[in-house]
Amino acid sequence: MGGEEFFQEAIARCHSLFEQASQLAVKEPMAMSLATTDRNGQPSVRMVLLRGFDERGFVFYTNADSRKGHQLAENPRAAICMHWDDLREQLRAEGTTQKVDDVQSDQYWSSRPRLSQLAAIASLQSEVLQERKLLEDEVDRLDEMYAGQDVPRPDFWYGFRLVPDRIEFWSGREGRLHERTLYTLVDGNWSGSLLYP
Repeated sequence: MGGEEFFQEAIARCHSLFEQASQLAVKEPMAMSLATTDRNGQPSVRMVLLRGFDERGFVFYTNADSRKGHQLAENPRAAICMHWDDLREQLRAEGTTQKVDDVQSDQYWSSRPRLSQLAAIASLQSEVLQERKLLEDEVDRLDEMYAGQDVPRPDFWYGFRLVPDRIEFWSGREGRLHERTLYTLVDGNWSGSLLYP
């Protein structure tokens, strides 16, 4: 099997998992942990939502002024992990992040509920909040300011795409004899291998 075939196999497996996950009776089947590090190597991990996937990578959206946004600016390398207990499946990917284009960010922004849009603008994400009422008052102020009109996407809020160079699938098996399949990109070539559980 050639490099392109390994890549296509990995992409197809991702699509299959996402399709299975979307049929689960869970609130957020596309929830994933996102790990980043700052310039000093200090790691940080949090849950975000996968909002797009294709051959270019995994897309999520955030406030670029948040802690994760600052860390991605300092070090664009990141990792994600998705786990579906009901499927006994796990997906891990590592790679380099890049900003998605404004058109794609605008399209996703316009699909969000109005309150989520207002909250995204009002929140100084990751900064200290003295009291919750300050945030709620700012949301109310913005709601009045944009009454009767669309809420514009702020410049600091946009999508990131994790372009993978490592994708791993973990399938649960009895006796902890799990099946792990790893796809890696090295020198422009994708390869596949099995890992011990």
